[in-house]
Amino acid sequence: MFELISQKTINLPIGYKMAGIHCGIKKSKKDLGVIYSVEKANAAAVFTTNKVKAAPVLLSMKNIENNEIQAIIVNSGNANACTGEKGYSDSLEMASKTALALDILPEDVFVCSTGVIGMPLDMEKIVSGITKISQILSTGSEKNDDLLNFANAIMTTDTFPKVYSKEVLIHGKKITIVGIAKGSGMIHPNMATMLSFILTDANIEKSALNKALKNSVNDSYNMISVDGDTSTNDTVVILANKKAANKEIFEDTEEFYIFCEALNEVNTALAKMIVKDGEGATKFLEVEVTGAKTVEDAKLISRTVIKSNLVKTAFFGEDANWGRIIAAAGYSGANFDPGNVYIYLENKVGKINVCQNGHFINFSEEKAKEILKEKEIKILINLREGKEKAVSWGCDMSYDYIKINGGYRS
Repeated sequence: MFELISQKTINLPIGYKMAGIHCGIKKSKKDLGVIYSVEKANAAAVFTTNKVKAAPVLLSMKNIENNEIQAIIVNSGNANACTGEKGYSDSLEMASKTALALDILPEDVFVCSTGVIGMPLDMEKIVSGITKISQILSTGSEKNDDLLNFANAIMTTDTFPKVYSKEVLIHGKKITIVGIAKGSGMIHPNMATMLSFILTDANIEKSALNKALKNSVNDSYNMISVDGDTSTNDTVVILANKKAANKEIFEDTEEFYIFCEALNEVNTALAKMIVKDGEGATKFLEVEVTGAKTVEDAKLISRTVIKSNLVKTAFFGEDANWGRIIAAAGYSGANFDPGNVYIYLENKVGKINVCQNGHFINFSEEKAKEILKEKEIKILINLREGKEKAVSWGCDMSYDYIKINGGYRS
């Protein structure tokens, strides 16, 4: 459907093992995954902003307080959210059983779940699965097949696994960053129903790693929207196990910025994959706001436009209804003068100006239709008031979105 961001070769960082299996939560597809670092890794994470947080989120927030993690255990098919004391106890058991199987401490295990909300986990199947998957780790090696098995094990309504890697040289040492994500629906800025696991062999100081991740999340995952819903389980976590043997990276150094640039490339690629896999999506949309007085104003407008259901449905219907775009900008809370706004639609077919100085102009509906028939479209909004800009990514909203979510539990 779309030209997906893909790589022929996925490079793996040193010192990680992973696996993905079917343990029985789902009918037949893989539903349990594990990541193990041979050395305890520095770690940082960003969690959902939803006040209703799933049990594994609450546990992982506690376990990562010292910014160190050695293993990640993930199940799909059941979110273990809104499950009360039993849900938290189940997450604790997932951590303790994984720790026992891998001979590490329970507090060094990061736990994630994704799937249906409000249903208890079948712990008999989970515990049996942890035993089975740990045996795979003990006999396996660092291979792409294991990574893809893990990527498949964390999916819910996703139609393809989302993986991206990047290599850079720092202090003469090759550093690898690989990201594995899931997400298709319940995607909205300020994190989405998405899980993203970033692994690197870089030697980077804890506070520098934390700063790098938070800055990157703000410019990638927090700039996407599929349907405007924010999940109970959203998590992005990064592990850095120092196996690249580079000199330690500290904040605000040249090496730190090289690392951040590579991390941003990985997270932005994964964020775009999530949008392109949006439930029922037929078009990939990019909203670029330029000429803003502040970055925050640009982000407010870009994110508000990309999440507008009226904008999304207009693009599904291939209708150049620019009025919905400027209306969304108007209620975004950003500070701008509507009388200065220019709006364009652009892709490989061409570019057309549909709004000048905030009001109607005569434009070719035929040319606009040609642009809107394509699968990827840019919405360019120039506020003409400053030098700041922001970009967000999203998709249209089709009939299939209703079909998928109307029967999610069935």
